Amino acid sequence: MRAARTLGRMLLVVGAPLAGTPTASAATAETYADYSMAGTRSAGQFWSEDANMHDAAGWRNQWTWEPQSSGVDSRIAWGDPATWPPDVSERFISSGEWVLLDGWSDNGTYYRQRVDSEMIGNGLDCTNRRPLPSDSDRQHYVPWQVPTSIVCLIAEGTITEESTGTVIHFRHEQLWFPPAPCSNPYHSNQPCLQQYERWLDDNGHYDGVLREKLRRDQFIAKGKGMAFHISQYAPTKWTAHGRYYWRW
Repeated sequence: MRAARTLGRMLLVVGAPLAGTPTASAATAETYADYSMAGTRSAGQFWSEDANMHDAAGWRNQWTWEPQSSGVDSRIAWGDPATWPPDVSERFISSGEWVLLDGWSDNGTYYRQRVDSEMIGNGLDCTNRRPLPSDSDRQHYVPWQVPTSIVCLIAEGTITEESTGTVIHFRHEQLWFPPAPCSNPYHSNQPCLQQYERWLDDNGHYDGVLREKLRRDQFIAKGKGMAFHISQYAPTKWTAHGRYYWRW
């Protein structure tokens, strides 16, 4: 089972938000795709100089978006550019006002993710929580239209490893921030979306007790894409910066 490790190195994404979610006006609205580049055949590499991760010289990782012929389905792969293509590929579906997470492929099988409950709230403290109506039980991952104030999302449900039928319970907590300027060592003054996320599951135990497996901030740069800057806090601490971006 590699689901927990997979989540620790990917969980990164593809639809304008539900009623009650803060949005920009229709005339000025930006979309998640404007930042993530999910609707184009795009790619990027992010580099870290943290020697404790792999070797004294640091490490690098790569992502690629590959939109599917359906026009609403896009896959993103994550892995080491030296051993490309990777096993890991996430599937996202654009559905009206949202980008939904369906699941991911890894280790020769598919991990189907479905939610039992979802809540949306406001601000850092996730106040004014209300339920999100189900959309085929897929997780509402991110609003399609970029928010103008902090959006809080909490999802709980199960992941099924299709090759074995093993069921993993999870909880995913997210904060999506309005766009703001950001920089990294390779690119300055970029407009970025910030995502804070915390992931808990019972993978490896299957006892229903959820244990923290991931906690981090990620910044996504408009017109460039994913992983412009990542600060991971758990299970290990590291930082990485987007260095190269291209179309393919």
